[in-house]
Amino acid sequence: MTRLSIAIPSKGRLKEKSEAWLSASGFKLRQKGGGRGYSAELKGLPEADIMLLSAREIAEELIAGNLHIGITGEDLLHDLCNTFDRDVHVMRRLGFGGADVIVAVPASWLDVETMADLEAAGALFRQRHGRRMRVATKYLKLTRQFFAEKAVGEYRLIESPGATEAAPAAGTAEVIVDITSTGSTLKANDLKVLDDGVILKSEASLVGSLRADWTPEVRETLKVFSDSIEATASAREHVRIESDCAIPDSLVERFGLRRISEHIALSVSQNAISAAQALAKVGAKTVTIATINQAFSSDNAVFENFVKNLSQSA
Repeated sequence: MTRLSIAIPSKGRLKEKSEAWLSASGFKLRQKGGGRGYSAELKGLPEADIMLLSAREIAEELIAGNLHIGITGEDLLHDLCNTFDRDVHVMRRLGFGGADVIVAVPASWLDVETMADLEAAGALFRQRHGRRMRVATKYLKLTRQFFAEKAVGEYRLIESPGATEAAPAAGTAEVIVDITSTGSTLKANDLKVLDDGVILKSEASLVGSLRADWTPEVRETLKVFSDSIEATASAREHVRIESDCAIPDSLVERFGLRRISEHIALSVSQNAISAAQALAKVGAKTVTIATINQAFSSDNAVFENFVKNLSQSA
């Protein structure tokens, strides 16, 4: 692969949030073939190929090395990866698409509040019904690992083809392992999350494949992309302070300012007002605080850390 390949979710709120996140860094998505097209281009990054896939497909293709980077959920990566640290690298968590992978049981199971209770209930269920209780899920690997860690063995997995939360009411399973963000769907289906039943806290992340073919040209395109992404992330955390008097070194050190020039510095947002007040006390007549769109730096720890992981996995 001689061009950087990027995949984003193809539909729903995850697609909308991903597009907005890219646009904030100067990369506006233009979908080819209208709303039903599955390829696109990014304005500002013509050297990249953009694909629109489901979040699960993105995770699978990253693990296989068929994509360079993509936006997907950490829940899928952990469920599908056999060797997580050798297959993929989470470059940046994006702050949207948050959800938990949880274990839930019918709310009517009053005596089942923990995973230990679930094991006891499973033994009783097998004694009464002559079979193991069924656990419906799309997260087969995560479920096996978590149940083993919690010493729960009285169950059998049922792969869920559709709405997992409906399985107990439909009579196809007694327990579910599913993903939830607000818990409202679980409550609507008369289910409750076990007290220690949170398997994984997940959110949408920018993920790099450690299995893909990373040529020098592709790495250079990733650097351009990552520099802009990190500049936007830095800007969200900082504001620009400008003073009509020189900013003393003592205040730069005291407030952790990043000096731009004698009269201009970047400040962490929560320190800005205190820094401005301190400048007024040392003689400034006017101090302005302004938000910024991007703050580029010669250092890019996210990119450098990814390249380091690439070298270690080679």
